Amino acid sequence: MFVRRKTSKNSPKIAIQLVENIRVGNKVKQKIVRHFGTALDEKEAKILIQLAEVYKAQLQEQSAQLQLFEKSTFDTIEKLTESASSRQPERLDVNLKNIVEEKRITTGIHQVFGKIFDKVGFNDVLKRPSNKKSSVRLLKNVVIGRIAEPSSKRSTARMLSEEYGINTQLTSIYRMMDFMDDEVIEKMQQKTYSYTRQLRGEELDVVFYDCTSLYFESFQQEGLMQNGYSKDGKFNQAQVILSILVTKQGLPVGYQVYSGNTFEGNTLEDAVELIKKKYKIGEVIFVADSGLISHKNIRELHKNNVSFIMGARIKNQNKEITSQILDKQNYKLTNNKQYENGLKYKQIPLSEHFTMTVTYSPKRAEKDKYDRETAIEKLKQKLKKSKNPKDLLSNFGYKKFIKIQGEADLEIDEAKLKEAEKWDGLKGIVSNTKNLTPLQQITHYAGLWQVEETFRISKHDVKMRPVYHWTDRRIKAHIAICFMALSCMRFAEYEIAARYKKISPVEIRRQLKQVQTSILKDKSTGKLYALPSKIQEDAYKILRLYDIKHITTPYEIK
Repeated sequence: MFVRRKTSKNSPKIAIQLVENIRVGNKVKQKIVRHFGTALDEKEAKILIQLAEVYKAQLQEQSAQLQLFEKSTFDTIEKLTESASSRQPERLDVNLKNIVEEKRITTGIHQVFGKIFDKVGFNDVLKRPSNKKSSVRLLKNVVIGRIAEPSSKRSTARMLSEEYGINTQLTSIYRMMDFMDDEVIEKMQQKTYSYTRQLRGEELDVVFYDCTSLYFESFQQEGLMQNGYSKDGKFNQAQVILSILVTKQGLPVGYQVYSGNTFEGNTLEDAVELIKKKYKIGEVIFVADSGLISHKNIRELHKNNVSFIMGARIKNQNKEITSQILDKQNYKLTNNKQYENGLKYKQIPLSEHFTMTVTYSPKRAEKDKYDRETAIEKLKQKLKKSKNPKDLLSNFGYKKFIKIQGEADLEIDEAKLKEAEKWDGLKGIVSNTKNLTPLQQITHYAGLWQVEETFRISKHDVKMRPVYHWTDRRIKAHIAICFMALSCMRFAEYEIAARYKKISPVEIRRQLKQVQTSILKDKSTGKLYALPSKIQEDAYKILRLYDIKHITTPYEIK
């Protein structure tokens, strides 16, 4: 088998196909194994070729084994698949009055994400998987169940049984989680990174890094569960800190878990370890938000020869730098179409090795002003109702604009308001890169939304929080399961965008949840029949991308 580029003289399009040579008589002909899509330029062609190479390797290794459901009920998906592909009579001789619906099973989610789960290699992360076949299947079902309907493990067990035909016990889920020690989780992360590398087909040149907090429905502090600075505003509840590395396409690289009282700036050393030693990533630009910036962290990155672009705390600079930042006379206007109209920038040397690039955006200035004025107006309304300093001085973010007159009089500090206005629309980044222009640095930093999007998916679409487990081992296993679900969703999003069109993870899930099959029973004969649901075009295309055939007519389950 080999990947073929097919072009024509009268069209710029490039068809990417996986083909194999077959002998027909005395001649050798080429048979198309799979068509991967049509590219409009070399950049698109490169992505499709890499996807084809990944698929080719998987076929050659025969690693993608479709074991999607527990062997229960009707052997569910396997029985349906076998029956659908078997020879069926031209007509089904049934009396509709004798037909009742036994069960309705959602099949699309398990078919697509089950294939991705196997392709990544998650079915091989438990120790001695051949001796733990039921736990391997259960791990897959729990991961896919979290993609389909993220909830507690108890609700997952019930949902798998009621909606997917998989009889699952809660105790079995907990037992499977107890198999997931640090060695298993490490292997899972290596599988994830390897698949990301396969999809990209090249060395990673940019990685994005950030931290977030995951809270518990508990006020108890023990082990990893500790109180700390909560990004969810739940300062009185225990939490853990989660750090994630992703590529500029949003594909996962790896993650770390820390106790809840860890300062996120102190996690950067581990991030460098991941980049340099664990994943052996060579020349890479490390991009992170201003929450991680400190003299210690900058020195750490520079000492390890890691090029970085980090958000700058522009208000904390010395007077000389501050005056240059606030002097908008020397800012250059960007003419690049990808930037909003009016975006200006200025690069300021900080030392021999480091520079600061500051941008000014009129649109961002309007938003900063609006946000501040809205908050101040709310503060003024509160001042009219209460003069108790204890009620207002804890107002997060805007207490700096309140000053105390006398013993208990509060009023807005107008001088500080005017000082704050000077910084509207300004944002800065610090870098040690020598071979990137200011605009290239700005573009890379703007890609941090990929980490933010990853955290949004993990918190809302996969519901990694709140955490309902209390022991460190179960906490780590829960986060690992959620990370596997997150990875499968990100991989699906990337592959579907490359070969079909851009579809969000939420929409992919919605489309696949509509791919269902009704199990019908003839009361007079006891025979079982399958009635596939009608599906939308996007769901049909997604199934086709993963070589899944959707039968549109009823058939007998044999």
